[in-house]
Amino acid sequence: MEKPPLLDGEDGSVLAESRSDVALVSADEEGSAGAHGQEDDRPAWDSKLQYVLAQVGFSVGLGNVWRFPYLCHQNGGGAFMLLYVMLLLIIGVPLFFMELAAGQSIRQGSIGVWKHISPRLAGIGYSSCMVCFFVALYYNVIIAWSLFYMGNSFQYPLPWEQCPVDMISNQTVKECAASSPTSYFWFRKALDISDSIDQSGEFNPILTGCLLAAWAIVCLAMIKGIKSSAKVMYFSSVFPYAVLICFLIRGLMLDGAIEGIKYMFYPKLEIWGEVQVWRQAATQVFFALGLGYGSVIAYSSYNPVHNNCHRDAIMVSGINFMTSVLASLVVFVVLGFRAKNIALNCVATMAEMAKTGSAQHWWPWFNMSDPKLVALQDYREWYSHYGSLLGSNITDCDLEREMSKGVEGTGLAFIAFTEAMALFPASPFWSTLFFLMLLNLGLSTMFGTMQGILTPLMDNFRVLGRHKTMLTVCSCILGFFIGLLFTQRSGNYFVTMFDDYSATLPLIIVVVFETVSVAWIYGADRFLDDVEVMLRWRPPVVYCYLWKYVCLLGMVGLLAASLLRMVFKRPTYTAWNHTTGSETSLEYPGWALVMLSTLIIVASLPVPVGYLLSFLRGGQSLPVEEGEVQPPRERYSKYNSSEPEPNNHHSPLDEDRNRKSSFLGELFL
Repeated sequence: MEKPPLLDGEDGSVLAESRSDVALVSADEEGSAGAHGQEDDRPAWDSKLQYVLAQVGFSVGLGNVWRFPYLCHQNGGGAFMLLYVMLLLIIGVPLFFMELAAGQSIRQGSIGVWKHISPRLAGIGYSSCMVCFFVALYYNVIIAWSLFYMGNSFQYPLPWEQCPVDMISNQTVKECAASSPTSYFWFRKALDISDSIDQSGEFNPILTGCLLAAWAIVCLAMIKGIKSSAKVMYFSSVFPYAVLICFLIRGLMLDGAIEGIKYMFYPKLEIWGEVQVWRQAATQVFFALGLGYGSVIAYSSYNPVHNNCHRDAIMVSGINFMTSVLASLVVFVVLGFRAKNIALNCVATMAEMAKTGSAQHWWPWFNMSDPKLVALQDYREWYSHYGSLLGSNITDCDLEREMSKGVEGTGLAFIAFTEAMALFPASPFWSTLFFLMLLNLGLSTMFGTMQGILTPLMDNFRVLGRHKTMLTVCSCILGFFIGLLFTQRSGNYFVTMFDDYSATLPLIIVVVFETVSVAWIYGADRFLDDVEVMLRWRPPVVYCYLWKYVCLLGMVGLLAASLLRMVFKRPTYTAWNHTTGSETSLEYPGWALVMLSTLIIVASLPVPVGYLLSFLRGGQSLPVEEGEVQPPRERYSKYNSSEPEPNNHHSPLDEDRNRKSSFLGELFL
């Protein structure tokens, strides 16, 4: 059933039709369509399980494993979790529900959904596609890194357990000795990284091959659309949970696990007074659910109309949060074990120095043959009494200090976690399992990201819709060649740039416009009317107020905080100094600032450009170009003749609504 946007001057109303017009197709229409064999050819999920796994697989990604634990670690542990849950309930779930309902109702990708509401909002969908493309470029590089590490895990001992020896001098390589075996392997063996973003260097042939393999996997999995990718989801979405549970069980048996969990859950409520913590919590909610990418809309557009998208929103959000908690438990258990080992090695080193140095007069364990047998607590108690009398070479061995050295992102996965796994019995097995988990987490998110690109394009351009396989293959080939930027020696710095700037601001802008279009232009009450027709029950009216005020103000506040942070703090990146074997913070050079600004502008530009073009055309629908399809109202499902026939006449309430004009409606429509 067509639902065209209302043009200016039609009774001054914001919409072209009322709640009754968005009801299911009538029995007569459906019967006629069936008689002529005109079935809806839009793909559909084979089962509800497939759909749930796809949404969970997309929303649960690498950020749940290496970003959320870091934020808990740095921002008050349990206090941050409480703040996160609150923002998830009042901002995350309502916006997630809004995207699910919009996609399921209009049965289009992100471009078609917002163009359907108003031609002047078509740019929202194009911005979502651009962001998805930028994210796909660097996200597949992380998958390539996981493939590289997984391939190197099939050997014993693991290649990052010990520092290599220089064949010429027969001494430990200086860069490794100055850092650690895991840091050296990551920065030198895996990335062969340069000292700054200005030093590009040659391409890394091994990582280039891994990137090609990563894109080949994505292409093969998506070549048949959701029919092929959904089958892969059965494994890629479920396997990470099995691995996390195995790691948790194994980790709880390690010395230091309890200390790690205590550190994680100990609440520091004073952090609630810091604006930075609120910004980080809101950003994590925003990205954890995948809002603004268009992938949520694309996946839900393949659902039957009566699917309970409200329950899906709550269920997927809950699974996402519980996954973050599970991943945090695993991370803190393993980091607790790592910190305990570092502290005990520190005690052993200090014991050797104390026995032979000036501290021997106060050393109480002279007769102990093995310094490693000195208990950490005993050493710290001894140091608290005699520390002021000792030389500067005798230091405290603080477990909490080691735990407080927070690592996130690639540092957590490829340095801290690999260091801890090297201490596990049967370390190659656990290493292989871990990087296979990262591979599957990355792939399931990658499938959703690519779907956010392909579905809108196929829905809105008939030529592309007729050549789905070719579009998928060409997109992957293009992604691989542009992705070569990330396989040069300075590639890691570009990954950081894309991760920090290509998605954050554009996505927030996209979601702000999405919220305005649904809550104010379309009308929150009308949208809830449509949802009531779909679900056959009306969701709580509190969603109207959340969409119109709480979510919108929250997203505008997040946008303002992000802009202010960029304006008042010059963008920096973390570089590796091979001479000192340590990381340093450097400012982006001028050309890099231009590049990251271009990423933000290119991703955000379709929103104002789409509005301006439509405004210059007098608010009329954009002309249909060759191969472009105007977004139709698809047939949702078979009409059941046992149910009362939908009323296709306007109710008095709807007619009264249609007589009311709106400033925002006239502005955008």
